Amino acid sequence: MSGRPHGLALSILIAASCLALPLCLASTPSYALSEIQREDLPSPVAPPANGDSAAPGTAVPMPEAPGTKPTDGGQPADDTDKQEPETPPANGGITSPRADPDAPPPAVVYDLNTLPEPVKRMHGLIIEACKSGDIEKLRPLIGKGDAMTQLSLGDIDGDPVTFLKGLSGDGDGQEILAILEEVLSAGYVHVDAGTPQELYVWPYFFALPLDKLDPRQRVELFKLVTASDYDDMKQFGAYIFYRVGITPTGQWLFFVAGD
Repeated sequence: MSGRPHGLALSILIAASCLALPLCLASTPSYALSEIQREDLPSPVAPPANGDSAAPGTAVPMPEAPGTKPTDGGQPADDTDKQEPETPPANGGITSPRADPDAPPPAVVYDLNTLPEPVKRMHGLIIEACKSGDIEKLRPLIGKGDAMTQLSLGDIDGDPVTFLKGLSGDGDGQEILAILEEVLSAGYVHVDAGTPQELYVWPYFFALPLDKLDPRQRVELFKLVTASDYDDMKQFGAYIFYRVGITPTGQWLFFVAGD
């Protein structure tokens, strides 16, 4: 990708992904993050203790403690109402950045041979589809129905491949394929191991505080975003450009941008 998305500004991608804008985005001009007013995003359906990040000064609902049932007043009920936590849906808070500045950073891994075979296979299939230049190659990998890959933090209407074309500055999907390939070419992190939320996520910036990146890691970040975007994301407190999540069973769970 020659160091940054090909003319596709981070801000318009985030707005499109989060708010499921009409598919005419392909003709929408690009702007800097500072020129786009962030609108209220839909509240994510967050799994327990999902580690969501929030912009400074932004009030967000606190996640419920695992195994608790909220009362009508929004407060956890007493121990008599405790239930076993349910497996989270394949959307919502699980896609949110996990950069906790107070927690030890997860290991950054580049060796694809350490991936479980189903994850490695899905990763390879997505890369192969990107290299083909034909966005239709993603269709069988995206799937359909409840198992469909999440492509936006909000609902999308219509065909998912058409939606992706609408995010691509060229209108045919090659730009979004290039971004997807670049994301999957970065290092990854293994998060929530041993839980229903267990995931392999690219790029690893998803789980690292941006202000703690070393010079080599910042070079890798600038393959995906501009320096201006980096400054904006530092103010927000997390990496909010495109990321990919794959479950240990090889399900392509999400490809989203935004906060």
